[in-house]
Amino acid sequence: MSYRTLDGLDVAGKRVLLRADLNVPVRDGKITDLTRIERLSPTIRELADKGAKVIVCSHFDRPKGKRVPEMSLAPMADALAHVLGKPVAFADDCIGPPAAEAVAKLANGDVLVLENTRFHAGEEKNDPELAKALAANADIFVNDAFSAAHRAHASTEGVAHLLPAYAGRLMQRELEALTAALGKPVRPVMAIVGGSKVSTKLDLLGNLVTKVDFLVIGGAMANTFLAAEGISVGKSLQEAEMHATALEIVAKAKAAGCEIVLPVDAVTATEFRADPPIKIVDVHAIPDDAMMLDVGPKTVAALIAKLATVKTLVWNGPLGAFEITPFDAATVALAEAVAGLTQNGSLLSVAGGGDTVSALRHAGVSEKMTYVSSAGGAFLEWMEGKTLPGVAALEA
Repeated sequence: MSYRTLDGLDVAGKRVLLRADLNVPVRDGKITDLTRIERLSPTIRELADKGAKVIVCSHFDRPKGKRVPEMSLAPMADALAHVLGKPVAFADDCIGPPAAEAVAKLANGDVLVLENTRFHAGEEKNDPELAKALAANADIFVNDAFSAAHRAHASTEGVAHLLPAYAGRLMQRELEALTAALGKPVRPVMAIVGGSKVSTKLDLLGNLVTKVDFLVIGGAMANTFLAAEGISVGKSLQEAEMHATALEIVAKAKAAGCEIVLPVDAVTATEFRADPPIKIVDVHAIPDDAMMLDVGPKTVAALIAKLATVKTLVWNGPLGAFEITPFDAATVALAEAVAGLTQNGSLLSVAGGGDTVSALRHAGVSEKMTYVSSAGGAFLEWMEGKTLPGVAALEA
């Protein structure tokens, strides 16, 4: 697709409504992770340095169309000021007199954060009147919230039809990375998909088998595929009702020339806790009273060997129960191998999804991948081949 970017855009003296994602993790009233705000800052700095009046809008949490004080964006405005190293104003509403008055006070280069768009019920309903009210205080719309682009809301899609609309730098980076990974990839392409349930990733698996050369299935999903092939997986988490579907995915992959890669050995335990007694066994020899909680060393070695033959990797989901030791071993070992190949220039690696980001951070390699997307649902829907309303609205 072709979309408008900030390249060559004259914003001097213009009011720029910037849709950001300030839906950051908060615990006990304090922001615990500034990643999304830090990733947003280059776009804000560029616009401000070019003389724009930058008006940031975002949702936060789920206030369900009502004003909930603890879901205010005021703390995010303070955090943004800290990251930018300059004052950031705050308006007590995203529309109406509070917003209009705050915008009127802006000088060129100033930054303002509007209150939570979800304090208005019309946000999630993509209400035209709310979109019109948001657009009333701006001359240009810039969407830098890829992570919210799968939602057709007033501040992500509605307003984009009322103002000249452009992709911010973070949105641009996400789209370029995903296009390189699945749109026009350098082959061979490998996808790694983990997670607990096949049922939640049917669209993803169905799309990937038509796009990639190798599809690695890990996590508890692998148990379902193994069981569908008649292999006993003991007490491992699996979806018996999805066996027929798993076999259909295997058949679809074969027809498309995609090789599905399943574990050949397993790290098993009889209880799900940190550091229990474990046994590493062939997948055909999982004890009846045990659970497969990670893939084994033979599987990891085979995956690393196969990785050396591919040029592009898309990763969504860990290989095992990485949150507890020692079931993080396979994910960490594979992540380190991916990072090494990426750093030496032989692999383009794109990863995304909440658990995946956490796993890569745990492995200490999140900065060594080509791109790690902080978008959850939007990243998955893009991988599923779906059209994202917030992106489609930016098409040139």
